[in-house]
Amino acid sequence: MGESVVSEQEINIQAPAKVNLCIRVLDRLPNGYHELWSLMHSVDVFDQLRIRLNANHDRIHLMCENAVIPVDQRNLVYRAAERVFQRAEQSLGVDIVLQKAIPVAAGLGGGSSDAAAAIYGLNHLLKLGWGPSEMCEVGAGLGSDIPFFFQAPCAMVKGWGQEVTPCMIDGQRWVVLVNPGFPIQTKWAYEQLAACRSETPTLNPWAQSVEDELKLSWPEVIEAMENDFESPLFPVYPILEFMKEKLRALGAQAALLSGSGATVFGVFDSPEDAQAAAAYLRRDTQWLVFNVPMGTTRLPHATILDEASSEFLPV
Repeated sequence: MGESVVSEQEINIQAPAKVNLCIRVLDRLPNGYHELWSLMHSVDVFDQLRIRLNANHDRIHLMCENAVIPVDQRNLVYRAAERVFQRAEQSLGVDIVLQKAIPVAAGLGGGSSDAAAAIYGLNHLLKLGWGPSEMCEVGAGLGSDIPFFFQAPCAMVKGWGQEVTPCMIDGQRWVVLVNPGFPIQTKWAYEQLAACRSETPTLNPWAQSVEDELKLSWPEVIEAMENDFESPLFPVYPILEFMKEKLRALGAQAALLSGSGATVFGVFDSPEDAQAAAAYLRRDTQWLVFNVPMGTTRLPHATILDEASSEFLPV
């Protein structure tokens, strides 16, 4: 790896969560991943990454106050930083502080979003000039959700996550996320799905219409929302189906498991209805509840620290 001299800079990035408004799991691909078809949308729950180049060492130094989060090669942020330096053929020290708000192993893409934010942040600090497609290439081999975050807030995702096409849903909605407090490991969820299937499903005509139009309305999306993981996971974790029913009873236009769980979310057409539902759930349950808008922006959710003025400036 070549050496590069870069003045110390910092960048702070908000890494958003996502929900799957639709996720279909199709055939297994030769690379071991499953072929997916998903409509993803970011939601305004954010992890925070503070990335600082450090000339005093040549390591990736990752810190996180959450004790359950590994800070070595097991962490997607760490591996994303390694990939950036390898592709850029540079050897530099970097300090990364990760502050978690998105639940872990929750179907909300927190780890993938953190990795995407790390790729974006280092691309900016190192002045690499990579566009979204190049950043997607860096992240695609690490996790199937990572490329989405370079095309957020809304995109159709195909293949094993590397085929991402931005699309738009007309109007705004609010979402209540409900997490029961336990994780579901993605690999295990796929095993459960495979065990309960006798044949591979096919896509319905609506999915093809999304590919043709790329501009949708919330009523048609709400009508088409589905998640292939619900059938195998609800019998194992009945609380997830109860959470879904509870959100519908509290006025959600639709409710669905996100990704491979364990978060269930409800879509509401007004902030007042979402707030009332969230308040009820916080009062009467021990679940972790978020009441937020559907995301409206893409990466970067970022600011750069100007060392001379010590002020944060927009990217």
